Amino acid sequence: MPVDRAKDNILEAIDISHVYNSVYALDRVSLQTRRGEFLTILGESGSGKTTMLRVISGLETPTSASRLTINGRNVIGVPPSQRDCTTVFQSYALFPHMSVAENVSYGLRLRKTPREEMTKRTADALALVRLHQKGDRRINQLSGGERQRVALARAIVTRPSILLLDEPLGALDEKLRLDMQTELVDIHRTLGTTFIYITHSQEEALTMSDRIVLMRRGSIEQCGAPEELFDRPTSRFAAVFMGFENLLPAKVREWRADGSATVDLGGVSFRGVCADERPLQAGDEVFVAIRAERLLRLEAMPPPGEQNCLPCTLEGQVYRGKYTDLTCSSAAGTIRLRSWDRGDHQPAFRAVSCRAEDCVILRP
Repeated sequence: MPVDRAKDNILEAIDISHVYNSVYALDRVSLQTRRGEFLTILGESGSGKTTMLRVISGLETPTSASRLTINGRNVIGVPPSQRDCTTVFQSYALFPHMSVAENVSYGLRLRKTPREEMTKRTADALALVRLHQKGDRRINQLSGGERQRVALARAIVTRPSILLLDEPLGALDEKLRLDMQTELVDIHRTLGTTFIYITHSQEEALTMSDRIVLMRRGSIEQCGAPEELFDRPTSRFAAVFMGFENLLPAKVREWRADGSATVDLGGVSFRGVCADERPLQAGDEVFVAIRAERLLRLEAMPPPGEQNCLPCTLEGQVYRGKYTDLTCSSAAGTIRLRSWDRGDHQPAFRAVSCRAEDCVILRP
């Protein structure tokens, strides 16, 4: 008997468009989210990710939409307070004149929740974010990380089906941000609630997500598991955004039906994989994308005709603490690779190589 996948989706947003002053912030975006999923919408400023969140939450009414449902219910035109979702903002938006517990229970009071149940649910939410001993504190007595956890507890205490998080860690310092990433993942696993997380940080997206939606100029550029976007970008934009340091021009020599291709890269034959499944033709201009840490150094020049080996000359290096970034010149252009050796003690090398699975062939 066939499985109805649509029943697994808690959110259905189909052909969503939103226009600001004749500029498309969203251009026919379609997005489905599974129950219990941690979905991250990733993109640079102006990509449309926050507009998408505001449309889902009801803070914006889309210019046009074929379908927008939460838990199977049409929410187009439904006010935010009547949608089964809650938003955590970067600014926290806490009430300074209230205690921590009063801030957390605010949504329950608006819903006229019985006092005994409100007290228990508030205590449970504070315990979940590890603030159970600070319910009587004022907001100005808390650190930035604690305030963020109060905002999170206030959002989850009403038990929404979807928790929307709009760059909630953007105001935190690096160490606190890393700690909060771990806490958010743990809270998501404990609750089983659907999280839709907005960020411009690929690190946050890769660390926390079940699935990532990468947006660009109001459209979805690529969607998939973190490993897919990290290792198999389907476009030059996705490769650059996801941190590929090397994008080198090349020409196709041969394309194979298994999704691999052989290209001419600076006069050397390189074999790689094509995340884009459309066929390539011999002579097509493409780009070869390789991560700096996936390149291996060769002490000797490779034999003539050796595949996936490119002669190069070291030009400079930058020590970055945990690793050293090396810059090399080659017939294919500037090559960047990463060394985990100590900064001033880089062994001599005359070429670099990589595995075919670490070499991604991209259309221009």
